[in-house]
Amino acid sequence: MNHPEIDPDTIREQLKRRRSEMVEQSEESKSSRTTVELDQTAVGRLSRMDALQGQAMAKAEEGRRQQTLLRIEAALERLDRGAFGECLVCGEWIAAKRLEWDPTVLKCIDCAE
Repeated sequence: MNHPEIDPDTIREQLKRRRSEMVEQSEESKSSRTTVELDQTAVGRLSRMDALQGQAMAKAEEGRRQQTLLRIEAALERLDRGAFGECLVCGEWIAAKRLEWDPTVLKCIDCAE
């Protein structure tokens, strides 16, 4: 049984909307994660270093986005199984406000500490 104080349809729509936003952001940032050119005649050394740093930051951001997408998929799976809102550690219900703030959380506030 899903959390009794949460409307599963509302949460499902929220998660799907967030997933769509993440996928869209991933597509938009694809060019910033591509390989930086090695031709130093076209770009100065400092500009190249800036480009490499920008690429590294874009790749790290994409990694965080992919982790968020995995958490969203897991939350949708818990909704389908009827286990949404249960703390994975103690089995108690996670506070409704906590789930509304972030429906991908896995633990109640006591177990998260």
